[in-house]
Amino acid sequence: MAVNNLDADEYITLNCIDSDDWTEADEAKKQRILNVASRKLTTKYARYTIPDAAVYEYSNELSIAYNDTNRLQQQGVASFGLTGVANFTFKDWAKSGLDAWISDTVLDLISDANGGVSLSRRTVKWTVL
Repeated sequence: MAVNNLDADEYITLNCIDSDDWTEADEAKKQRILNVASRKLTTKYARYTIPDAAVYEYSNELSIAYNDTNRLQQQGVASFGLTGVANFTFKDWAKSGLDAWISDTVLDLISDANGGVSLSRRTVKWTVL
């Protein structure tokens, strides 16, 4: 796997509907996002080959999740306003955590690269009855 900013820019521009947050990020932030996306996918799906396209798709999702506005939600802000400019209120049910931003497209790309293996969002969790 040889992910890089230039290939990511090209892939995201051609294949992702909402690419504004990615294209507006500086090169250092793009590299950080690529590093996190690659590390998360290779850790979470360690038994599988992770194609570059899956890393790029996930990187675009992370650029949306951690843009200037949504980053405030990740930090626990419920709402904020700029007098005369805008008011933002975040929803309680919005996605949080890195795993929540792994899209179906990312799972499909990993599945296709590994002979159609079935990947699921289900996880084992403890419960008390």
